Amino acid sequence: MRILSLPLISLAMTSLASCESDRAPSLPAGSPSSPAERSPSSSAAQRATHVTSKDGTRIAFETAGKGPALIVVSGALSSRALQTDKSLVAELGERFTVYTYDRRGRGESTDTKPYAVAREVEDIEALIAHAGSSAYLFGVSSGAALSMHAAATLGPTKVTKLALYEPPYGQEPAAYAKQKQRVAELVKTGQPGQAAEFFLTAIGTPPNALDGMKRSPQWPQIAKLDFTLAYDFEILGDGQVPEATARAIAVPTLVMTGEKTMPFMHSTGDRIAATVPGAQRKTLAGQSHQVKGDVVAPVLTAFFTPASS
Repeated sequence: MRILSLPLISLAMTSLASCESDRAPSLPAGSPSSPAERSPSSSAAQRATHVTSKDGTRIAFETAGKGPALIVVSGALSSRALQTDKSLVAELGERFTVYTYDRRGRGESTDTKPYAVAREVEDIEALIAHAGSSAYLFGVSSGAALSMHAAATLGPTKVTKLALYEPPYGQEPAAYAKQKQRVAELVKTGQPGQAAEFFLTAIGTPPNALDGMKRSPQWPQIAKLDFTLAYDFEILGDGQVPEATARAIAVPTLVMTGEKTMPFMHSTGDRIAATVPGAQRKTLAGQSHQVKGDVVAPVLTAFFTPASS
């Protein structure tokens, strides 16, 4: 089935689709646990703790590894509890202190209304402050779009390097606008899970795969957080590359797409790389929108490691 609309689907969601068993999610899993105030460990993975954002929202996160701070910003319909591929954190943790977190409204993080993209940037800022005043960012899908906003807003003293995997800008405007409007309607008037079901159908999820997701133990968690799809659409604005934001990014930036992704992703990656000053551009062989952690981790390690190391 041809994907017709915005590919914001969480990388973790593909692990639920038996008809696409050749794909693997790219972001690491984290088992939720009770929040407790503590400093990040320099070695093994922690139980979840939290930081408090400027508006009082509690952002749950965990860390693994040792070295400079690297914050992973996940895409739509994702939380630490829904992520299954541990290879990204395992490999990056050999060189970096890796932060994985629940974006506001998801998992163990709370949510303070009204929503604004600036509030999600403040959530990242709170994580950076906890990490020691600066951090690298790696964003995936809508998380990559959010990471672009964060880098442009917070500046190079806080976000020191930026890696992006397929920020989903650049699809056909009418299809994007229709999907954004319908998701907003379902979030406001529908039952939990209806916005996710519509969204997954709209982006081309085969019916048997969607049925498998809805029968899975994970579906209640997905249904509970599907209202955050509206947040992802707010981050993406009108769905086109935000050139002013891209031009304002003043840190070394790597823009990645997968060789086997949707065609428009390649042109979007090219445009972002051409607009962000000095950005690098890379295509990962054999990868789709659901990039594998053990494939992207070495690329990220090479990019984030200082040349003198």
